[in-house]
Amino acid sequence: MQKRIALFGSTGSIGQQALEVVKSYPELFTIEVLTAHSNADLLIEQSKNFRPNMVVIVDDKHYQKVNEALSGLDIKVFSGEKALTEVAAMDHYDIMLAAIVGYAGLASTWAAIQQGKTIALANKETLVVAGDLVSQAVIANKARIIPVDSEHSALFQCLVGENPDHIEKITLTASGGPFLGKKPNFLINVKKDHALQHPNWTMGAKITIDSASLMNKGLEMIEAKWLFGLKNEQIEVIVHPQSIVHSLVYF
Repeated sequence: MQKRIALFGSTGSIGQQALEVVKSYPELFTIEVLTAHSNADLLIEQSKNFRPNMVVIVDDKHYQKVNEALSGLDIKVFSGEKALTEVAAMDHYDIMLAAIVGYAGLASTWAAIQQGKTIALANKETLVVAGDLVSQAVIANKARIIPVDSEHSALFQCLVGENPDHIEKITLTASGGPFLGKKPNFLINVKKDHALQHPNWTMGAKITIDSASLMNKGLEMIEAKWLFGLKNEQIEVIVHPQSIVHSLVYF
């Protein structure tokens, strides 16, 4: 049976990759919802290709363009921040892929949790800013969070069939980013373009900058704490420039 996917943040790097997966496995997945902040052209293209039931363009000024482009295709078009939450609270999808960048992704994810949905979480800020509340709400509403972030997905897969009480500690790996081994006097003249040149991965701009500063790894430590019910002292980070191993679990 096909799983109905609500893809929140479809025009970003993760959203586009997710649609490639859906395209490759049409017998397993169908797109029910697509949302974007302001990339109207790509949202229109995606909507014509995947024919969702609903789309949301958050930036109101693009509503008319999207609505006119999709007229006659039996696709409902909404706009505004409030629409994100309202669509997330509807019961017409099976899995939400939460791929909206930053704190903006919290409200729609929270609405999905209240509906007891399965959430494929690619938005770490949801747990960074509201981890305690989200963890309690997931249990109360019998929802489920499946981490999409590579390090946390690796941990999740390592723990399938295992007793989480037996975890001694976990290790998150960090590539070190483009400035690994650079001297402080080099960093004085660093520009945005330098920080966006990640040595191993092609990602969105925000996460690439966060990776260059290692801020991203701090966010991932907080995310891991709430996802897996860990104490601070059970979480460590090592720099692993080859990026062969995403994460480790010690039992």
